[in-house]
Amino acid sequence: MGEVKRIGILTSGGDCAGLNAVIRAVVFRATEYDWKVLGISRATNGLMARPPEFTPLEIEKVDRSLTHGGTFLGTTNKGNPFAFPMPDGQILDRSEEIIEGYRMLGLDAMIGIGGDGSMAILRKLAQQGGMNLVTIPKTIDNDVDITERSIGFDTAVNIATEALDRLHFTAASHSRVMILEVMGRDAGHIAISAGIAGGADVILIPEIPYKISNLCRRLDERQAQGKNYSLIIVSEAVKTESGDAISCVHAHGEQRYGGIGQYLADSIHACNGAETRVMVLGHVQRGGTPSPLDRLLASVFGVAAVDLIAEGKFDRMVGWHDRRVIDVPIQNAIARYCVVDPESTLVKTARGLGIYLGD
Repeated sequence: MGEVKRIGILTSGGDCAGLNAVIRAVVFRATEYDWKVLGISRATNGLMARPPEFTPLEIEKVDRSLTHGGTFLGTTNKGNPFAFPMPDGQILDRSEEIIEGYRMLGLDAMIGIGGDGSMAILRKLAQQGGMNLVTIPKTIDNDVDITERSIGFDTAVNIATEALDRLHFTAASHSRVMILEVMGRDAGHIAISAGIAGGADVILIPEIPYKISNLCRRLDERQAQGKNYSLIIVSEAVKTESGDAISCVHAHGEQRYGGIGQYLADSIHACNGAETRVMVLGHVQRGGTPSPLDRLLASVFGVAAVDLIAEGKFDRMVGWHDRRVIDVPIQNAIARYCVVDPESTLVKTARGLGIYLGD
C-alpha cells in the first residue's frame, strides 16, 4: 500500500451512544497524519448511491460531537448488500456497487463501526474488493467476542439501572411486582449488569433457564419476609418456560424480540395473584448522551484504528482487554457470539447477593 491520503468512516447497524465520539477521535488523529477523512452517509448505502454520498470531516465539524448521541452520519441495519431487497421485489447482489463507490471516492482505507453482523459484511466486501478495512466494535448488547467492552454498552446499562432506580419507589408505593424488559438480542449482558447495579430481586437472562413456579415461590418468600414489592429485570431474548421465543412483527415484515415482560406478568398473576406491571425500555437504551466510559472507549478505539492504518495493519478489529487497547483479526472477533457465562463473576455475584436467576 502506498501513502495514505484519504480514509473513509461509516457507522453500520443499530445506533447507540458513543458513535459520534468515535468519529471525532478518528478525525482528530487522522489530522495529525495530515489525512483527509470522508464520512460515508447511511453506512454502505452511501457507497451504493451515485454519486457516493459522503461528508468531508474536519476538526471544526466534529469538535463538539463528543457528547452527542446517535450518529450524525446515519446508519442502517437492513439490506444485506449481497442480497439487497429492491422496491420491485427483486433480490440483487449490490456488493460491486459498494466496492466501486469506495474506489470512486479514492479511499486508501476505511474504518467501519458496527456489531458482529456489520463487521462480517464489511469484511466480505473488503476481501472481495481489495479494500483496506479496520473495524471498531459497537453494540449495546456487548456480544462481540474478544473485546471486553463495545461502544454503547455502558450507556445502555446506565439507562437500565436508572430505570430500576426509579421503579423501586413506585413498586414500593403500590406493593407491586415491577418487570423491566431490556434489550440484549440473544445475550443477557445488559440485564445482569443493570440488575445487580439497580438492586433487582430477579434477573432473567437467556443463558439460564427458569421455572415460573420457582419464580413465584421466590416472590412469595419475599412477601413472607415483609417485603411488599419485587423488581424483575428480564432480557428481551428470554424464552417462555416451554422454550418458545416471543417476538413481534414490525414494518416490512421484520420480526424482533418483544413481549417476554408481559408473558411473565400474566404468568405471575396466574400463579400467585400478584399485581404486576411491565415497563419495556426499548430504544431509550440506545439514545441520549454517552456515558463518560463510552466517551473514553470511543476515543481510545478511534485513535487506535487510525494508528492501525498508519502501520498498514488491516483486516483487524480494535478491542479492549485487560485494561488496554488491543487489535485482533476481524474473523476471530466474529467467529463466536459472546453470551453471558453462567459461571462468570457477575452471575456468581448475583447469586451471592440472593438475586434469583432462575436455576
